[in-house]
Amino acid sequence: MSESIENIRLLLEEITIQCDANWIAFSGGLDSSILGQIKKDQDLNALTIIAKDFIGTDLSYSQIIGKHIDIPLELKYVSIDEMLDAIKGTIKILKNFNDIEIRNSIVSYIYLNALKKKNVTKIITGDGADEIFAGYNFLVKKDHDELQKELTRMKKIMHFTSQKIANELGISVQMPFIDESVIKFAETLPVNLLVNQNDGIKFGKWILRKAFENDLPSSVIWREKTPMQDGAGTVGLIKMFDSVITDDIFKEKTKKIKSEDNVTIRTKESLHYYEFYKENFKIPECTNGNNQCSDCNAEIVSNSKFCGMCGRFPI
Repeated sequence: MSESIENIRLLLEEITIQCDANWIAFSGGLDSSILGQIKKDQDLNALTIIAKDFIGTDLSYSQIIGKHIDIPLELKYVSIDEMLDAIKGTIKILKNFNDIEIRNSIVSYIYLNALKKKNVTKIITGDGADEIFAGYNFLVKKDHDELQKELTRMKKIMHFTSQKIANELGISVQMPFIDESVIKFAETLPVNLLVNQNDGIKFGKWILRKAFENDLPSSVIWREKTPMQDGAGTVGLIKMFDSVITDDIFKEKTKKIKSEDNVTIRTKESLHYYEFYKENFKIPECTNGNNQCSDCNAEIVSNSKFCGMCGRFPI
C-alpha cells in the first residue's frame, strides 16, 4: 500500500512539473491543490471564480491553500449579469441546454475568458481526478464490483467541457490526472486504495489524499467532493430563475414548447437555457432512432446514464 501511495505521488509530480502552463484553475479542492503544491516553485498563478450574489465554498479554501503553498491568487467576483452573459457564451459553445452542465461550465467559461484577456494561452486543471480515482460522492457507496464497473463506464464517456470551451477560445488545457500513464497506473489499484475511510468517513480519491497529506492542510486533504457549481456559487442560479419566472409563465411556455417542439422542460432554469438554445440551434433530434431521450428526442451517448442535451437523469 505505501509503495503505491509513493508511486502515484512521484508519477503525478513528474507529469505535472513537465506542464508548462503557469496559470491554474483553482478551487481549493483536493485536485487543484495537489497540482498547485507540485508546481508552486514554477511561477504558478491561480485564478478562483466566486459568485458575488450567491454563497460559494471555494473562497475560503482557495485562500487557505494559496497562502499555504505561497502562490499568487487572483479572486474574480462575478455578478449576476456576468453569469447571464456567460450562460449565453457557454450554450453557444456546448450546443446544449443541459442545466447541470451549463451551471457548472459557466465557471470554466468565465475563468477561461478572464485568462484570454490576459493573453494566457495555457492553463492547468484538475479535471479527470474524480473519474480516474473515484472522487464522486455517489461512487463511495458502491461495492467492489459495482465500483469497478462504474469506473470503467465513466472512463469510456468522460469528457471535459473546460477543454471544449478552451479550444474555442484558443487556450490549451493541460490535465495531468488524465495522462495515459496515470490512467494505466490507476487501473492497477485495488478498490481499497481508491475508496477508504478516514475517521470513520468514507472518501474517494483516498490514495491521492494519502499521497499528499503531509503537504497540504488536513481541511483540504479530507475535504469532501464539492461540485463546481457549489464551490463557485453558480448553484444559486436555480433559486434565481425560480424567483424571476412565475409559475403561470413557466406553465404556459413549457406547454407551448411541448406542443411545438415535442421537448419536455423540467425546470425554470432549463426553460431559460432552452429559449436561448432555440434562438441559435435546431430543435434536438435523434438521427438513427436509437438511444433517444424521451424528454428532448436527442441521441444519447452509448454507456451514458443521462442525456447530454437536456440533462435528463436517469434515462
